Amino acid sequence: MKLSVFTVCTPDLTPEQLITAATQAGIDGIEWRFAAIPQDAQAEAPSFWRHNRCSIDPEHTEPSVSIIKQSVQQHQLESIALVPYLKCGDLDSTHHAFATASQLGASMMRVGVPMYDRSRHYRDLDAEATRYLSSVQELSQQYGIQALIETHHQTIAASASAALRLVEHLDPQYVGVLYDPGNMVHEGYENYRMGLQLLGPYLAHVHVKNAAWIQQDQQWQCQWAPILEGIVPWQQIISDLQSVGYDGYLGVEDFSAGKWIRLKCYRILPDHFVNLPDSLSRRVNDERYIFYYTCRYYWCREYGECSCSYIIIRDDYRGRTGRCL
Repeated sequence: MKLSVFTVCTPDLTPEQLITAATQAGIDGIEWRFAAIPQDAQAEAPSFWRHNRCSIDPEHTEPSVSIIKQSVQQHQLESIALVPYLKCGDLDSTHHAFATASQLGASMMRVGVPMYDRSRHYRDLDAEATRYLSSVQELSQQYGIQALIETHHQTIAASASAALRLVEHLDPQYVGVLYDPGNMVHEGYENYRMGLQLLGPYLAHVHVKNAAWIQQDQQWQCQWAPILEGIVPWQQIISDLQSVGYDGYLGVEDFSAGKWIRLKCYRILPDHFVNLPDSLSRRVNDERYIFYYTCRYYWCREYGECSCSYIIIRDDYRGRTGRCL
């Protein structure tokens, strides 16, 4: 397995900065967020879903896509996916995204599935998704780019089995599933290995993040958590992925630093992948170790310092601590 990063979780970096950081860390692939920065967010501090500087604007793909493609190639990386926020049924936007993904040189692209908010019957949403995904498969064949639906809470594809129901009538060469156990903490949990076995050839990509349930004001809420501190047992999942023969990418999509943004610390996010230990392999080849690097920010004075740690789970090695650059 190889490592990639989804730029939604690196909002403070420009694309060029992200490419440099990924190269220094031995990251192999990049998944590009395909969304515009809202006009009223331009003056805000960087954030995951509003002022994300590491995004490709669908309305202004040139010259940014060509520049990104050239830089990725120069650094011997791969733009593995374009990740838009498509609505199920919006074929015009889907076609535009496929064209951009092709120009970028991506091999995968996320597509939309219906949201589930109790206002419409599941059968109607399922029929809508079936019609859309049939058209998506034709576009996938046309562009030679695999379409992905993601296991995501508040959609009709919250679990592996629910996602399989949407794609099992399609060709897995053209339409697959982006398996996201972190999302399944919010909704859609089922035994990880069983879900992976159910997906079979439709398992196309994996996102790495975590979440946990906490109680506030006598109510339970699900919040993002550091990758090694949430509910998802990543050592177990690496083993389960190996058991089904998965040899694709593990895409880092860590949102746990978000709580530090609200504290207005000196730095919004860490030097995302810099200073990983030399012993970290470029490939994650067995379940005994998975890397996690995070910056744990504490309240600091203006232009103060922060405390960092990176952790590696391995048979004979359980972490080191370091400092940010």
